[in-house]
Amino acid sequence: MSRIKTIGVLTSGGDAPGMNAAIRAVVRTGIYHGLKVMGIYRGYNGLLNGEIFEMDLRSVSDIIHRGGTILKTVRCPAFKTEEGLQKAISMAQVFGLDAIVVIGGDGSFRGARDLARRGLKVMGIPGTIDNDIGCSEYTIGYDTCLNTVQDALDKIRDTAYSHERCSVLEVMGRHAGYIALNVGIASGAEVIILPERPFDFNKDIIKPILEGRNRGKKHYIVIIAEGVGGAVSLAEKIEEITGIETRATILGHIQRGGTPTVRDRVMASIMGAKATELLANGICNQIIAVQKGEVVGIDIEEALETRKEIPRDMLELSTILSL
Repeated sequence: MSRIKTIGVLTSGGDAPGMNAAIRAVVRTGIYHGLKVMGIYRGYNGLLNGEIFEMDLRSVSDIIHRGGTILKTVRCPAFKTEEGLQKAISMAQVFGLDAIVVIGGDGSFRGARDLARRGLKVMGIPGTIDNDIGCSEYTIGYDTCLNTVQDALDKIRDTAYSHERCSVLEVMGRHAGYIALNVGIASGAEVIILPERPFDFNKDIIKPILEGRNRGKKHYIVIIAEGVGGAVSLAEKIEEITGIETRATILGHIQRGGTPTVRDRVMASIMGAKATELLANGICNQIIAVQKGEVVGIDIEEALETRKEIPRDMLELSTILSL
């Protein structure tokens, strides 16, 4: 395998707190190992359009604490076509890119895999608040998102308590319920509704609320994942059946922003450095993952075939603690 001398780095898909820390780690570790590092603006769209520039140590100064991504991110339908992929390969050749580091989620990694299949070396770093990358126990941005949601929920609880209301909170996560489950446990929610767990409206939602009222509770928290959706209609049905005043809150994209937590900064730094070190040693076409607490590289084909399920004991714990 020919030695990798120049690498590109891009962020793709939804932004996540900690992406800047990962970019910083890629650039500084690359320079440390004698690599030339090129930044690619606006994800795969920027790769197709040649929005590529050289980065140095100063390029990533004063960014580790910032949310979002300094490289920006744009959806790119054209990249899903064969013509788009070939153009991406050609543009990488124009700028002398031997490999590309992709920071993003599952869709971004599938794009990276398609490039790898066509001969361009790649490395993936999981950056998504959803924590839904099958091969990795943790993704960059997840911890910050949890803390953002918990902070919002604590504020919502104050007004729910004051007005003796039921509050229905819809959180992000795409088709995964990791955010809903963990915030639900952390907040002591009466009801947690997840895509991974079928539910019966009367048994799993109405009954716990009424049982709580009969024990003297005066306010109630229901967490619903966006993969299930329907917070507003759910709130209306709860109020109609129980007579308890109920309000819905959909947090939306506030969950993606904000200053990354210490955990996200450190994990992003470790993952970014690991990806770059592997490339410097001629190892490519992998996804950086956390497995059993260790940061490792997994073959990209194997990584994308891996599925992750919410641990059953966490589901059971959420039920027990909501009693």
